[in-house]
Amino acid sequence: MSTIINELKEHWVALGPILTIRTEADYDAAVARMDALIEDGAIDPGHPLHDLLGVLGTLLHDYEKRHYPMPEVNGAEMLRFLMDQHGLKQSDLPEVGKQSVVSEILSGRRALNVRQIARLAARFKVPADVFIEREAP
Repeated sequence: MSTIINELKEHWVALGPILTIRTEADYDAAVARMDALIEDGAIDPGHPLHDLLGVLGTLLHDYEKRHYPMPEVNGAEMLRFLMDQHGLKQSDLPEVGKQSVVSEILSGRRALNVRQIARLAARFKVPADVFIEREAP
């Protein structure tokens, strides 16, 4: 067996439990580790554990995609969801346009345009792509 493999085995004993997310308990532990890293300042690229934060984020994202897939929604459905979450009425969205324009978007008679998407993303502090229509696979 090579020296490299022997070194990897030794290190894996310590790192394996940190980097393996197979169960809900593993997931919860990884989230707690990630929170602790963020609290310790690992978000700063100069922090010695900054790369570990990125790896944990990737592993958590992968686990979430497999175990908690997000349903595909269109822009109007996402807008409706965010309006409900924030207790907004159609008239509360001047960045989209008049109430009649919002109504047409929510009913599916009109699609969101690039300007509206950018403004909604900024207002709700979400990525713009949550409002972009996706083609079915």
